[in-house]
Amino acid sequence: MEKRKILFVSLDALINDIAWQVTKEGHEVKYYIKNHDAKDVADGLVPKTDDWKAEVDWADLVIFDDVLGLGKEAEALRKKGKLVVGGTEYTDKLEDDRTFGQNELKRAGVNILPFQEFSSFEEAIEFVSLNPNRYVIKPSGEAQNIKRLLFVGEEEDGKDVIQVLEAYKKSWAKKIKVFQLQKRVSGVEIAVGAFFNGKQFVYPININFEHKKLFPGNIGPSTGEMGTSMYWSGENKIFNATLKKMEPRLLEEGYQGYIDINCIVNASGIYPLEFTARFGYPTISIQQEGILMPIGEFLYGLAAGDITEFKAKKGFQVGVRIVVPPYPFHDPQTFNAYSKDAAILFKKPGLEGVHIVDVKQVNEQWCIAGDSGVVLVVVGAGGTLRQAQMQAYNRVSNVMIPNMYFRKDIGDRWYEDSDRLHTWGYLREV
Repeated sequence: MEKRKILFVSLDALINDIAWQVTKEGHEVKYYIKNHDAKDVADGLVPKTDDWKAEVDWADLVIFDDVLGLGKEAEALRKKGKLVVGGTEYTDKLEDDRTFGQNELKRAGVNILPFQEFSSFEEAIEFVSLNPNRYVIKPSGEAQNIKRLLFVGEEEDGKDVIQVLEAYKKSWAKKIKVFQLQKRVSGVEIAVGAFFNGKQFVYPININFEHKKLFPGNIGPSTGEMGTSMYWSGENKIFNATLKKMEPRLLEEGYQGYIDINCIVNASGIYPLEFTARFGYPTISIQQEGILMPIGEFLYGLAAGDITEFKAKKGFQVGVRIVVPPYPFHDPQTFNAYSKDAAILFKKPGLEGVHIVDVKQVNEQWCIAGDSGVVLVVVGAGGTLRQAQMQAYNRVSNVMIPNMYFRKDIGDRWYEDSDRLHTWGYLREV
């Protein structure tokens, strides 16, 4: 494998693990992190730079890890002939602007759930009062990154949604500029994603199931994510009804990267909820365990447009996030008191399936870095979901971090969800 010069560009220290994996593969790496509070992430593990634009000419490949404006940067470099993994202004907007994303799906012929966009809490409250139903409150723009603001209504008359809107009007009006009320439907939550090489989708596709609540049993506050189960597949009904219909528009954009649509499905239909037009976290770390080629070579081939298919592990992968206080909340005082610079230890040697998040290395000792409270993603794989779970949690049991916590049920929802999905015919390859 030819060694490359690879530049990673991150707003918020998201792509640490892949930068580390690529470094271990022997490529020359430089990693830029914009967020001042996360500057120490990956120190001692990945070479850094404080000025990514000064390194563009040096790099054979530039990898952007997020939306929020990075698509514009990626698009500009791509037009200059640089190999890039990243989005465009259009694909950033698919994720950042929920209403735009839904309208683009509709324009591509995808069925969507009824929704209303609001910039006024008073107008939203009046709407629910006149149209009582169950709704989901979904902030748009940067506010959507504050996961606890998403609220899923339970009451048929919408009174719980009205109560939350009243509270947000008092405490979050300055942060939430635009938001959606989307009609809630019941069913199985499932995401379908695939890599795109600038011309077409790369196969196989990825089917994944996120676990977003903090506690086992899917209770507690919403988090970015506590873990994911997944498997690789040929085209299926969900993919063809959603993401596949976006292929002509992604071709027009020359998009190169990963894109995912989260959906609710039931016996009546498939309802896409939102785009992730970038790598998912911890999704990409778990996917890396299933892609049967070096990840640096894979990403270079994706940017060059050379890869149209790849070999992936059969069966399942399960990834478990290990976190520390105050995750999922942002509280610098608590983080500094209980978590910052804490040692990360392993009972037995061996880092199989261990992927870093906010980690640094000091004098050959791993320590907690950054400010997010997300430390590691531990991954297991197996021919069955149960085997993948067992391997993941055996590896988790080898980790020792003061005050660490994690969910013990990542993957459990598959047993019930898969029965319904198979009954409805959504998982059969076509």
